[in-house]
Amino acid sequence: MKTPSLIQIEQVCIHCKVDVSFIHSLHELGHIEVILENDDHFITEEQLKTLESMIYFHTELHINLEGVDAIAHLLKKIETLQDELTVTKNRLNAYLNE
Repeated sequence: MKTPSLIQIEQVCIHCKVDVSFIHSLHELGHIEVILENDDHFITEEQLKTLESMIYFHTELHINLEGVDAIAHLLKKIETLQDELTVTKNRLNAYLNE
């Protein structure tokens, strides 16, 4: 099993010009998993794209934390529905090809 690459939260905050408390708030809301290792906080590389999107909504579009939370929930719901639609299409195609 591959060990995930970890990115220090403080470095992300410096690069994206966002406060650490914003990322911790996203963690408390369940959108980002924060890993504590040697008294430093990290995220996995896989989460970086999601985090950057949320930071973009907050900093560039001036959406508050509650709005970012709502957007994140809606995006997750859309992803789930798209996955369900793909499964349904595959089942239908398999049924029609029998």
